Amino acid sequence: MKLFVSEGAPGTLPVLAAAGRAQGRAQLHISTVGPEECVVPFLTRPKIPVLQLDNGNYLFSTNAICRYFFLLSGSEQDDLTNQWLEWEATELQPALSASLYYLVVQGKKGEDVLGPIRRALTHIDHSLSRRSCPFLAGETESVADIVLWGALYPLLQDPAYLPEELGALHSWFQTLSSQEPCQRAAETVLKKQGILALRPYLQKQLQPSFLEGRAVSNEPEEEELATLTEEEIAIAVTAWKKGLGSLPPLRPKQKPVLPVAGERNVLITSALPYVNNVPHLGNIIGCVLSADVFARYSRLRQWNTLYLCGTDEYGTATETKAMEEGLTPQEICDKYHVIHADIYRWFNISFDIFGRTTTPQQTEITQDIFQRLWDRGFVLQDTVEQLRCEHCSRFLADRFVEGVCPFCGYEEARGDQCDKCGKLINAIELKKPQCKVCRSCPVVRSSRHLFLDLPKLEDRLEEWLEKTVPGSDWTPNARFIIRSWLRDGLKPRCITRDLKWGTPVPLEGFEDKVFYVWFDATFGYISITANYTDQWERWWKNPEQVNLYQFMAKDNVPFHGLVFPCSALGAEDNYTLVSHLIATEYLNYEDGKFSKSRGVGVFGDMAQDTGIPADIWRFYLLYIRPEGQDSAFSWTDMLLKNNSELLNNLGNFINRAGMFVSKFFGGYVPEMVLTSDDQRLLAHVTLELQHYHQLLEKVRIRDALRSILTISRYGNQYIQVNEPWKRIKGNEADRQRAGTVTGLAVNIAALLSTMLQPYMPTVSSTIATQLQLPPPACSILPMDFLCILPAGHQIGTVSPLFQKLENDQTSSCGESWTTADTSADG
Repeated sequence: MKLFVSEGAPGTLPVLAAAGRAQGRAQLHISTVGPEECVVPFLTRPKIPVLQLDNGNYLFSTNAICRYFFLLSGSEQDDLTNQWLEWEATELQPALSASLYYLVVQGKKGEDVLGPIRRALTHIDHSLSRRSCPFLAGETESVADIVLWGALYPLLQDPAYLPEELGALHSWFQTLSSQEPCQRAAETVLKKQGILALRPYLQKQLQPSFLEGRAVSNEPEEEELATLTEEEIAIAVTAWKKGLGSLPPLRPKQKPVLPVAGERNVLITSALPYVNNVPHLGNIIGCVLSADVFARYSRLRQWNTLYLCGTDEYGTATETKAMEEGLTPQEICDKYHVIHADIYRWFNISFDIFGRTTTPQQTEITQDIFQRLWDRGFVLQDTVEQLRCEHCSRFLADRFVEGVCPFCGYEEARGDQCDKCGKLINAIELKKPQCKVCRSCPVVRSSRHLFLDLPKLEDRLEEWLEKTVPGSDWTPNARFIIRSWLRDGLKPRCITRDLKWGTPVPLEGFEDKVFYVWFDATFGYISITANYTDQWERWWKNPEQVNLYQFMAKDNVPFHGLVFPCSALGAEDNYTLVSHLIATEYLNYEDGKFSKSRGVGVFGDMAQDTGIPADIWRFYLLYIRPEGQDSAFSWTDMLLKNNSELLNNLGNFINRAGMFVSKFFGGYVPEMVLTSDDQRLLAHVTLELQHYHQLLEKVRIRDALRSILTISRYGNQYIQVNEPWKRIKGNEADRQRAGTVTGLAVNIAALLSTMLQPYMPTVSSTIATQLQLPPPACSILPMDFLCILPAGHQIGTVSPLFQKLENDQTSSCGESWTTADTSADG
């Protein structure tokens, strides 16, 4: 077979990506030709791409070529796949052609480009969300995924044209974009020019007819309701009638929380924050807040849940901070541990344990794992060249050295990593190195160190990954990062440092060294649990009964997805390993990065001083959670989301529902006589509730928040259409209708109270108090929409949940915590 492709031709992208599926199944020669070259003899106009089969026949439809490659790979195509391919050709391509023409040929931007394609993108997102599958036609990738990805990639590679609210689309797009065949296809077609590589091709095309006479609207569309079946309506009505009596009994609280055989035991960790600084909003959303949402949700599901975290206290960062503040390392740890704990308490983080790593248990567990690795031949010795400061008379560990990054030229790179380009650095590679303490130029000297023999453990790691990752909820970026490390080949990693502040190395000849913090910090989860209960092994040496969820930013993935598993597998002591590795991208601040030293960004202690309640911060951070790509905190956007989504949507609906009960029915929930329209609303709310469950079970936290807001919009629309404030003044039938609408609305408000608990626990508690929710409704979230507040239930005093944020309030904060310097730093 011979495949003819052209650089800069959009149709080449999916074809090259699909060709990767046929590798090894047939001999394929790929030939690059010009876009004007006519390779099919019987066509009067050039057509690219083209596949010439061995029998002399030609395929010159992008979709047909992709289908053929997938058939060669043994992949069957079902009806749903075919429907997507038809939709791509008839619906997506006309809209996409318009957007690309606007952007590349006419040079337009923003909504002019996004407008024509927005409905199609929303359709893909809704389809992925409703089915709760990672791919368009199910659990595995199909030809439809490759065709749509290839069509959309030139546009969606620019985050400006991938709306942040389309979380399912984000995940799908990133998953495919991280695959090697897709990456190679993109590099071949776009040649690092981005979408501009398409300009020569698009300039030769006719102006898409889609553009002619079509106005781009900036008006928001009304909430689209899914089509319901009679069965879905009947199931929803049946569940509604069962009420609270259908809920399981409340799980008795136990302390310590321990695994229970036969139940779902969920162990949740958030990456241990360095003790040496105050956490900023990016630290909070990437680790502790995301994990807190899932922990609270797990408890609402009555899963046996333990959520732990703590401060990471050993290492060079602590010694450096101690020198800066004129304190001992222990005093620094004591001081900042309290600061961290206070900040997380203010943010309502519901740890079962918040511990620290400077404990006897940490030393005992780390040394035991090391000894088992040493005894089994997984630790090497080698001599390392290091920087030594003759003035300070000591070897300089990574963070005691600063210099110019050898990769990007950043002038304040550390001896372990560059904050600007993110690359790991060996300190001796730095240009113009300086001792951070005395600023003298260090010299290179030799020192003997221990190394974890990762190449020797690589096969075990691969076998474990093959069993664990498929079917798990590892985020796409976590999968990609680990695969990248494995593709490049693992290398021995040094696990010791010439420091005093750390876990001592229990080996003769190494008494003056401590373990490198990246080696022993992940064991901190275990030691923190050991400080909580002497039965810690029931959590950490029980992989058959425990599901371990670990939350972190993507820079922590190699340590949790590679180093920690390799160490545990090599120790051969039946350790519980991560089942679901949840990694976020980075949260930026406005147009730059958070920087404590430059006073840029919002840090945990500063958030408390704004007067804005913690739940508002939680909501906004979770609303912009960087799940599929980097996102940015914006004061203007925070004000907008508070005033629109919280005040005008959620708060308005819940307040109106409660006020109608108080004002029109004396504070008692009225009788409800459901019509067919009411029953349809029950079904819509139930479907959205089930969607919320599906998303949170997959740890798609930001997307699940949208389900809460969607149900609230359903409620607002229901009230607006039925106008109970008017009907209450009419005849008996009207008054009865007002009662039904009010009763159903206040039950939706009660459901929202419980759904909000993982996201806004204080607001959730306030709603529960105002509506006097029965205890089971506050502690268990059902799978279906139930009648939580039956007729005759008395509610409490209703008052507004949210306050409007004013421009001067947020602008003054933004001016206080923003400087012109947006270069990379902490």
